[in-house]
Amino acid sequence: MKHPLLFVCLAVLLVAYGCSRHAYYQTNKSYKKQAKEMAKTLRTEPFELSTQYGKPAYWVGATNFNMRKPNYVIIHHTAQNSCEQTLKTFTTPRTQVSAHYVICKDGKVHHMLNDYLRAWHGGAAKWGSVTDINSSSIGIEIDNNGFESFTEPQVNSLLQLLDTLKRKYTIPAANFIGHGDIAPVRKVDPNVTFPWAQLAQRGFGLWYEPTTDTLPAGFNTLHSLRIIGYDVKDSTAAINAFKRKFLGVEKTPPALTDEEKKILFSVMKKAM
Repeated sequence: MKHPLLFVCLAVLLVAYGCSRHAYYQTNKSYKKQAKEMAKTLRTEPFELSTQYGKPAYWVGATNFNMRKPNYVIIHHTAQNSCEQTLKTFTTPRTQVSAHYVICKDGKVHHMLNDYLRAWHGGAAKWGSVTDINSSSIGIEIDNNGFESFTEPQVNSLLQLLDTLKRKYTIPAANFIGHGDIAPVRKVDPNVTFPWAQLAQRGFGLWYEPTTDTLPAGFNTLHSLRIIGYDVKDSTAAINAFKRKFLGVEKTPPALTDEEKKILFSVMKKAM
């Protein structure tokens, strides 16, 4: 070989170049490409609608506008075995699922999607009158297999993230909810160990006030759940979702005791 030193240098450069490309180099390129295509759509002038009365002679673009902003935050557990597994799931096209944020057990937060873009995290869901949850929400996935407790670093990072999102997008306290709230028939996340009361103390979600008051005459459980936001088409699923979140129990008889109804009544009043 005439130039062994040159060969060695080239080999070192190639190795260094290859090492500089981390595992998600290609999926990040895909992200940028898709975002660029969407940006082209935003730059396109609105088309003039032609009716039987003709169409305007020229286009008039409004000058008062901004980006549509998210109005809900939906909290999930990943139901997978590691943060790395979830990152791969959300970067594999065939899975057709994603979220804006993933919080690992060590508290590190992966911001995977611009908040203004629509993640595929809610699926078939309903909250109040909103049926397209993905179009109006931010999805946060917390690394958790669905049965374990959430780590202190995860909760601390989540609180910091929620504070940022609430201030940035002026999201109402009542609009911080769980996947199990919006899809009670299909989902139970975040699981029964999730610290909803701690979040509510910081202004993220609703919680009840202890009371010794008697229930109003004719108190209706399903009507109250509907006011909070639950889809009561499957009444058992809706009641179980409420009990999982506010009572910390699951797979119990769907009937509510008077004390549990008082908790429901307290939450309902805050949601009104």
